[in-house]
Amino acid sequence: MQASHPIVKDLVLIGGGHSHAIALRMFGMNPLPGVRITLITEASDTPYSGMLPGHVAGFYSREECHIDLRRLAQFAQAQLYIDQAIKLDLENKQVICAQRPPVAFDIVSLDIGSTPATISVPGATEYAIAAKPISQLLAQWNQFVENVKQNPQQPIRIGVVGGGAGGVELTLSLQSHLHRILAQHSSHLEIHLFHRDTELMPSYNKWVRRCLQHILQQRKVQLHLQETVSEVQLHKVICESGLKVECDRIFWVTQASAPKWLRESGLATDAAGFVQVNDNLQSISHPDVFAAGDVATMVAHPRPKAGVFAVRQGKPLFENLQRSLQEKPLKPYKPQKQYLSLIGTGNGKAIAARGAFGFGPSQLLWRWKDWIDRRFMQRFDDLPEMESEDTLSSPHPYPMRCAGCGSKVGSTVLARVLQRIEQPLVNHQDILIGLDAPDDAAVVQVPANLAMVHTIDYFRALINDPYLFGQISANHCLSDIFAMGAVPQSALAIATLPYALETKVAETLFQLLSGAVKVLAEANTPLVGGHTTEGAELAFGLSCNGLVHPDKLLRKSGMQPGQVIILTKALGTGTLFAAQMRQKAKGKWLDSAIASMLLSNAAAATCFLEHGATACTDITGFGLLGHLIEMVQASGVAVELQLSAIPVLDGAIATTQQGIVSSLHPENMRVSRYISNLNQVETHPCYPLLFDPQTSGGLLATLPHQTANDCLAALRQLGYSDCQIIGVVKTSAQQSNPVTFIL
Repeated sequence: MQASHPIVKDLVLIGGGHSHAIALRMFGMNPLPGVRITLITEASDTPYSGMLPGHVAGFYSREECHIDLRRLAQFAQAQLYIDQAIKLDLENKQVICAQRPPVAFDIVSLDIGSTPATISVPGATEYAIAAKPISQLLAQWNQFVENVKQNPQQPIRIGVVGGGAGGVELTLSLQSHLHRILAQHSSHLEIHLFHRDTELMPSYNKWVRRCLQHILQQRKVQLHLQETVSEVQLHKVICESGLKVECDRIFWVTQASAPKWLRESGLATDAAGFVQVNDNLQSISHPDVFAAGDVATMVAHPRPKAGVFAVRQGKPLFENLQRSLQEKPLKPYKPQKQYLSLIGTGNGKAIAARGAFGFGPSQLLWRWKDWIDRRFMQRFDDLPEMESEDTLSSPHPYPMRCAGCGSKVGSTVLARVLQRIEQPLVNHQDILIGLDAPDDAAVVQVPANLAMVHTIDYFRALINDPYLFGQISANHCLSDIFAMGAVPQSALAIATLPYALETKVAETLFQLLSGAVKVLAEANTPLVGGHTTEGAELAFGLSCNGLVHPDKLLRKSGMQPGQVIILTKALGTGTLFAAQMRQKAKGKWLDSAIASMLLSNAAAATCFLEHGATACTDITGFGLLGHLIEMVQASGVAVELQLSAIPVLDGAIATTQQGIVSSLHPENMRVSRYISNLNQVETHPCYPLLFDPQTSGGLLATLPHQTANDCLAALRQLGYSDCQIIGVVKTSAQQSNPVTFIL
């Protein structure tokens, strides 16, 4: 979210397909100052279609055939929103998403692929496994493979509906994989391929069609040609001819279709619902909309829905998006008519097809295909290191920004954003003056016999999604209130927004506050005011206050000998996001870390109180050991910790072993002097994570031994799946080294 150039335009990419992946890489290498790029995609990685049959056949791991979109977005300095687009509001130029506020755009590009047409066949949606979305196909396939490995003696019957290239390749790949698993067993494998035409793969030449049909027959795949599937039941395929075939798993790989919302949004589409684009890959009805890959139909040059065209459209799409953003003339693109297809047969061989030419099957062709595919993926693994934005030479036509109160966000922007924020109308009688009044400050009333707890947190964005960052920040800030056993009463927001045009500042602030208000609403806490300013990068925080009866306060000084110590969340956010800054963190690691940071500590705090906790704190900047030492010293006790019981986020050990730690880590390590058996633990893989600063980390609490197991079970029921008993409280023998680790 750094912005040394004011943001003046928003480019939104919907979908993480091949064309967008290539365009993002090129934007990373050729950044446009003043352009904010946002990628909206349903997952943090995207499959490469060329390697998917090889993955199903067992030749490639999941990681080898998926592009890490988090890493790619960071390289392109793009915001990454993990969500599903469900509509375009073309009049107001907004993308409507399933789980987040609308996203504004100046230019939007679509690369969301296609889905198999299943709606017209009864039961197909319920009982068949669709080839797309690919993530769901792979999840169900991998689960099926594990079931086969655990029950290799059980007969297997598989049906594949659709005899195009995708269906044939999937059939051969899954058969080869299952044959290898069952090689040592005598179990029966039966595969049926259903196709409505007289020949398979109608878009390929005669030689290729007959060659692959011969291979399928040779490998004892039962072909059902000229059979139209009319119904799918649980474990059964029914055809119009009356043919009924029992199948344990049914894979649906039929003709591609487009999401309905494209046409419903008002875009010009073809008969199948795909976006019609001109030679510039630009919508023929809306010039601010571009589309590429399977979701697009080039009006003048229609081509099959094949990954090869999506890959080749990547560069011309990038060039025309760039030109459109710069208001330059666009460049027409004409796709080639003939292209080379290398079709894997699932057994380490491939067939080559181009026009009327065909050759194979051959191991040499498979090795060639493997080399091409790996070289393509290498482009996204070996992202070049780019110069910092400050070194980019570019005219700066926008006025210098003021400091002091001159850097505040304008009142009209604030008014518009606050009007858009959907803050629940809760009757808080103790909020005397809040956002609904024009006064200089909020006024809250403190009820009799209650104490007020105050806290404030504010930090730079660690994630390139302001809506999620707003949620994480709010969780982090409220944790101090929960850790003391208090109930939040109200909150003030503090935001620094990247330099931008007024409309772009408003969009960032809207996303940010929408996220924060979502979390505050879940805690029944109104936002009553705040302060905004402009700066080089996004930063946000909250000043929160809460109420508690003085006798119910949870303090760090409440630890008692004999008690059990429980930690509710896994450690590792500091090292993982330090790794992300160096492009060394895998997207799936960050997904887990973000999910942990989005988990509120509210329910955990209530659970601890219900089970008799006497001391509590939240794990944040000083790391687990730093915050634990504060508790130990305040309570005058010692602790014995089980190092192997401390929960750790996926990837955190891998990044610390690479020497990647937070900038605060060295200072946090100073508390290592309190460890009595330091020489025994400092070589343990988990040791560096004791000092890892956490953002929106878990709660650390002590409670009686008798209630600890019940509390742990209750926490897990509440969604704290990583919570663990990590140690016990002891009588202090020597205050200088009060921490002992059990290995």
